Amino acid sequence: MRMLKIRIKCSEKDLVPEYKSLGSSGMDLRSAVDEIIPSGKFKLIPTGVYIELPNGFEAQVRPRSGLALKHGITVLNTPGTIDSDYRGEIKVILVNFGSSDFRIKRGDRIAQLVVSEVIKADIEIIDVLSKTERGYGGFGSTGVD
Repeated sequence: MRMLKIRIKCSEKDLVPEYKSLGSSGMDLRSAVDEIIPSGKFKLIPTGVYIELPNGFEAQVRPRSGLALKHGITVLNTPGTIDSDYRGEIKVILVNFGSSDFRIKRGDRIAQLVVSEVIKADIEIIDVLSKTERGYGGFGSTGVD
């Protein structure tokens, strides 16, 4: 496992993102506010976290599987991308696909933050793409089994 030093500013000590186990790839992000998300609606939830990533890295905001399974709560723009030059507060767009309103309390774990290396593409404009067996086949073109 490779370690990367990142710098985090947090509005409160109890909101600092943390890995819950040795094998966790995502740090838990916590809500900085009390909020209710009505069924079928979405809200922008502040975390009180500001991050400084080295150039060449990004952080991705991802859903927590337990919230999705038990309550129908997920991150609307999954994964949300935090670029290395962004210095604003990390906020999470949560959507409630559940059948009842969902109450978030300050300090609740609402999402995961995964740090990833970025590879930038060197774009070459061409007139014809190489041929493959699949070709232009789109959704479902490779079969269902």
